[in-house]
Amino acid sequence: TKSVIKNIQWITGNNFTVERGQEQIEEYISTWDVHVSWLHWSEFLQEEELKHSKRYHYRVCWSVPTRRKPIPRATASVYFVIEISKIKPATSPVEVFFTLESSRLIHRPDQHPFREKWLKDIIESKIILMERL
Repeated sequence: TKSVIKNIQWITGNNFTVERGQEQIEEYISTWDVHVSWLHWSEFLQEEELKHSKRYHYRVCWSVPTRRKPIPRATASVYFVIEISKIKPATSPVEVFFTLESSRLIHRPDQHPFREKWLKDIIESKIILMERL
């Protein structure tokens, strides 16, 4: 069965601000099909100046705190980049892509449905590593 790809209407380059970018990432994340036990927080990391664009880097950190363990043993990060072209018209939507911690695969919101399993796998591998150490 093919998963439905949920996306949002991304802001245009001329209306972009760092704060609005973070709000849009939060809005996009709200479309993800993750269990309510997952909590997250997001932060702006840096601005990167390139020849033909500007990139804005963000991190969204996920965990599953419980009553017994309010401080989770491990977290999983998803890194977002919002790119604003210096070549395309300012009224063009920003480009958005994200990667998962420990992965180089680049995901685009309009092409890849998010899978909760990705977060679980990152946390499980960290816990296994900590137990071995």
